[in-house]
Amino acid sequence: MKTSIVFLLCITVFPGFSQGRVVGEDETGFAECNVFFPGQVPPEGFTEPFHVKICQQYNKEPRFATLYSTKDKIPLYSAFKYTKPAQNKEENWLVEPQIDDPENDLHEMVHEADIVGTVANLGANQALTSDYVGSGYERGLLNPSLLNEEDFQMATYTLTNAVPLSPSLSKSWHRDIGRVVEQALVPHCSKKDHLYLLAGAIPSSVRVKGKVSVPETLWLAACCDAPEGWSLGLVKKMNDEISLVDLTVGELEKQLLAGVHLFKGKCGEDNKSQEKTEAILQAVSQIRSGEQVGTSDNQEAKDGGLVRRVAGIIATPFIKLLELLIYVFVELVKFVFYFLWLVIKRVGGAVLDGLYSLWNGVVSYLKAISMVLISIPYDVGRVIINIVLGFLQIVQDVASLTYRILRIPVGFVLHLAAFPYQSICAIPSVLKDMATGIGGTFSLVIDATATLLHGFYYLACHIVKRFVPKGSSDD
Repeated sequence: MKTSIVFLLCITVFPGFSQGRVVGEDETGFAECNVFFPGQVPPEGFTEPFHVKICQQYNKEPRFATLYSTKDKIPLYSAFKYTKPAQNKEENWLVEPQIDDPENDLHEMVHEADIVGTVANLGANQALTSDYVGSGYERGLLNPSLLNEEDFQMATYTLTNAVPLSPSLSKSWHRDIGRVVEQALVPHCSKKDHLYLLAGAIPSSVRVKGKVSVPETLWLAACCDAPEGWSLGLVKKMNDEISLVDLTVGELEKQLLAGVHLFKGKCGEDNKSQEKTEAILQAVSQIRSGEQVGTSDNQEAKDGGLVRRVAGIIATPFIKLLELLIYVFVELVKFVFYFLWLVIKRVGGAVLDGLYSLWNGVVSYLKAISMVLISIPYDVGRVIINIVLGFLQIVQDVASLTYRILRIPVGFVLHLAAFPYQSICAIPSVLKDMATGIGGTFSLVIDATATLLHGFYYLACHIVKRFVPKGSSDD
């Protein structure tokens, strides 16, 4: 995450970073890079799911377009226009993070070392610098840097524009293509900005380190989309470095995938200028046999060549020494810049971490103060409400106590005042009840006595009847 932040900071500070945008499936063709195709229509027939469209940019401007094969880990073609011959050669190799990790938030080309560990599955769908180290192959550019200048040249040094080539083949390919474009194609196109170039590779089963496909054929298709336009195809086989076969675009398409059409409307096939076509083919033929054409049969030329060879032999050690010194100086400068870059990256990371921590502290402090300030009115209101409720409770208690104090004497007085009246009124009832009770008592005594006497009488009669004989009664 820290590396990504530093990289984004560098993009802001140094806007000259190379950018390669993976074109979405919902976009037409190569989006803003459609300008590198005649009629803004890309080649047809490249429809495999592992084909990825990339709009190569630099300084936020489209520089060329690339169709990349994630299966073969090489570009199938790069579409570009001729600008001007390169004045210098500054290599700055980059990779495309979104090819391996579409969900990554890095939408530009980056240095491979800066994203190791931050991009998921890095190298799963594209070639990396480590794939070329010690392999015997160079990173050969389909869109040669020598045909571009300034920003266009800087944009070519991406691994999505490179295929594995032997050093000799890489040198031969770039030399031949450079000569063909500059000496044969550009002079015969009336509108230079209407000269469209497609440089491509046909993958083979040979793999570098079992991963990156070594092309079996390199090809170039050119189209001059102008009045008296023309089109041309060139093919170079991997097993024949000095070969450079010219053919029509239609013949070239037959060597590619089935159903492939490189240019819209065959780009000049129907209205081809025979005169210009012959001139172009003648120029290509001269370039193809350049060494023989440049050889003279006269003795003067031979002597001059001998002198040049002797001078070359003598000067070679000094030239090699000068090259060594230049190489050491360049490497030293690279080391210094790399060291400065590491320092800037480390310092930048530390500064960003400090700023991030400071920002978090300020946010937390402001949040705490805000919560305290917000809680003050709430606490004050709650205290006021509690005071009012307490005061009301006190008033209620005082009123209740007063009521109870006042309630006791009033009841006592009322009961005391009512006592004589209730006592006097109760005397007749009491006397009546006493008389009734006394009368009832005497009546009860009389009834009890009568009952007792009657019982004795009944008992005596019964005894007499039982024990006194009946005869004696007759007497």
